[in-house]
Amino acid sequence: HLATSLPLPSERDHLRPRIDLIAFMIDIKSKYSLKNVEASLAYVDASFFLGKVCFLVTGVGRLNYCSVEMNAIWKLGEVYRSPVLFCELELEGIRVATAQRLLRMLKICAGYVPGFSALSFSTLMRSFANE
Repeated sequence: HLATSLPLPSERDHLRPRIDLIAFMIDIKSKYSLKNVEASLAYVDASFFLGKVCFLVTGVGRLNYCSVEMNAIWKLGEVYRSPVLFCELELEGIRVATAQRLLRMLKICAGYVPGFSALSFSTLMRSFANE
């Protein structure tokens, strides 16, 4: 399910499935994109930041057209203790690899991978980022 911003409209709450992972997409070429994500973060329950949120940054193949500072993106990941993934959606190989990575994250967050939880996955992602 996709949403352009939060909060989600309440009229369909009874039809909405469980939310296992929230991936915030930030287009590196649009300051509005970052501002929209920052505004939406206020509507996410704090428990989701224990391994069920990630930031997906698109457009990284065109850093010379960058409107968003990389420090602001890294700060989001740090403040919300959530992984930051970078991709270029225009390149099929990178797009497929990113989709597979998100699917693996979703399976872990939904509890479909034995021996892993969203919290342990989040800790593992942070330890890899620090290496």
